[in-house]
Parts: sequence; structure tokens; C-alpha cells
Amino acid sequence: MAVLFLSEPARGAVFERAFADALPDLPFHLGHAPDPAAVDYMVAWTPPADLSAYPNLRLIFSVGAGVDQFDLTALPPQVGVVRMLEPGIARQMVQMAVMAVLALHRDLPAYLDQARQGRWQARANRPAEATRIGVMGLGQLGQAVLDALAPFGFARAGWSRSPRSLPGVDCMTDLDAFLARTDILICLLPLTEQTRGILNDDLFARLPDGAHLVHLGRGAQLEPGALERALDAGLASAWLDVTNPEPLPADHPLWRDPRVIVTPHVASQTDAADGAAHVIAGIRADRAGRDAPGLIDRGRGY
Repeated sequence: MAVLFLSEPARGAVFERAFADALPDLPFHLGHAPDPAAVDYMVAWTPPADLSAYPNLRLIFSVGAGVDQFDLTALPPQVGVVRMLEPGIARQMVQMAVMAVLALHRDLPAYLDQARQGRWQARANRPAEATRIGVMGLGQLGQAVLDALAPFGFARAGWSRSPRSLPGVDCMTDLDAFLARTDILICLLPLTEQTRGILNDDLFARLPDGAHLVHLGRGAQLEPGALERALDAGLASAWLDVTNPEPLPADHPLWRDPRVIVTPHVASQTDAADGAAHVIAGIRADRAGRDAPGLIDRGRGY
């Protein structure tokens, strides 16, 4: 048995030290395995296109929160894929989501535009209780964001394809009804074939006039051009941490649209030490005959 780490060397050095302390019996290789047939576990952002050299590979651990960068159809069927569950990812995502919601709720894009013009003009404040938050995606991150927004008094709802039940949250499976009651839409969906391009002209048209978008999911969920058209048709503002294309070209009009705040995919970043602990826990579980925490359903893509 051995572990092969295929990501940034600095991060790999942290993993190597953690493995030496926690699993000293398990050989850990950075960037290259002397005997690929001995590799049971791989840690990577994207694995090699050809895995035939690793006939005994059991699990691939993603170094990031998502696994949409993997071509799951190209992986051998016996290889499990594990997404990163280190706790700092959820904490950082919650911070970004709360900051974005409060910024849009309190008209920060408009005030920033006024500041650039040297214009002092107050806008009417809207009570949080009169603003309806809607989160698309009720997994670990979606639930954490909804919990964090509860103390502000927002009316909270969540949408998912499967029925859910969360205290104080209107959990919905009817997308039309969900969108119609949403003033600030937060996208936290995983990227699958079903969610690719879901933020499109049709979806934006079903939001109330003056609604806002917080996009923290994946760039490919946003149909190119749809947001610009929606902003011209009545969407008030948007906070984008992910874009399509990504990175957003320097000459893209969204950079200069005063109704839009763009951040460069920084909502959450994996802490190397916590990431190593997650992978070590997953390997220990696998060696004990249990599912690794974060093991995805390859058929669903998450």
C-alpha cells in the first residue's frame, strides 16, 4: 500500500509530515511513485488521464471541495472519489455568503458606484424580515449558510431535488415556487450535468423584479450572457465568486458593471493541515472496511 500526492509541492510537504506522524507504516510519495502498482490512494486536484499504471488504486481524494474537475466517466469503476470535507471550507464559505448577502441587502454595489462619482445619496433601508433568502443546494454548505443567516431575521428557504426538512427553513422541491419567493438567490449547487447552465435566462426571468444573485457554486452553472441580460431586465445586483468563463477575462463587461461585485474564486480555500487530517481519516476508514467520509455517489456526481 502507498499514497501518491499529485498537487502543489508546498501543500504536499504538509501532507507528508502529517502522514509520517499519523500513518508511518504507509509509504507517502510526492509527485512520483517508484512502484505505481503499490499505490492504493491518490491525492490530487485532477488525476492522470491514464490510470492503467495504477491497477490497485482504491480511492482518489480531491484536494478541493468539489469533484467536478474529475471526468468521472473516465475513471475505472472500482475507484472511489472522495471530496474534501475539512471544516475550514464550510466556515470560509459561510463567511463569504453572509458578507455577500448583507452587502446586496444593504445596496453596497449602488453605494460603491455613488462613491466613485462622489455622490452622497441615501437609499431606503429594507428590514431583513422583509427580504427572502433562497439557497439552491441543501448539502453541508447550504445548510451551514442558512444556519448562519438565521440570526439576522431573513425569511429563509432552500431548494433541492430531494425533499429535505430543516428547522426554520422552507424546504422546497418546486423550483418555480422557490424562485418566485426569493429576493436574494444563493447558488451553492454542485456542478453536475443537471446543474450546468442552470443560471440562465429562464431562471432569472422567474425571480421577482429587484432580486439579487450570490453565485458561490461553480462557474459553469452560469450561462454566459444570461446575467448581463438579467441585470438589464430587472435583476438588481450580483455577487460572483465564480464566473463563466473562469478566470473572467480582463476586458469582460462584468468587471465594470456597477451592479456586480466579482471576487476571484476565493470563497473557501483548503487548509493543508486540515486537508491532510481529512485524507488520513478517510484512509483509516477505508482500511477498516468503512466508507471514507466524503465518498461521493459517482452516479450522481456528488
